[in-house]
Amino acid sequence: MSEQKQSSIYPVKTTGGQERTVATFVANKAMQKKKPIYSILALDTWKGYVLFEAPNSQVVDESIQGFKHVRSKIPGMMQFQDIEKFLVTKSMVAELSDGDIVEIVAGPFKTMRAKIVRIETAKQEVTVVLLDTPYQLPVTVDAAYLKIVQKATGESKAASDTKNKS
Repeated sequence: MSEQKQSSIYPVKTTGGQERTVATFVANKAMQKKKPIYSILALDTWKGYVLFEAPNSQVVDESIQGFKHVRSKIPGMMQFQDIEKFLVTKSMVAELSDGDIVEIVAGPFKTMRAKIVRIETAKQEVTVVLLDTPYQLPVTVDAAYLKIVQKATGESKAASDTKNKS
């Protein structure tokens, strides 16, 4: 029979923009002192907060003590259901459509803007035409490397759909 560790999630208020610094510091401190902090979550969507999974509040209090970017520990704890929606990974391909203008955020074409010409859902790959070049250069990139800058308008989307069918 396997033992299941009981843990809860404790939110900690931090200096805005220092969430990752706090998470790294506390993780290192917890490992050095062998504190049972099971996970640390610093979400980009929650500015000024870091979540700690630990067996009790005292472990979190001891781990965050004395760090200048920690403002306070929020009294009480959170339920897993409260953060579950942030942990579910959704496919970037599902949000993309032909004709969208995107920015490439990783890889050799990082920071370049491009227009989507074909989407391969099964492979999670997208073929784009680079807009920042003097000639049309089609490139296939991983969908995770793209950030939507502008959604395709109904008119240009219909035109690209018609072009893809022929």
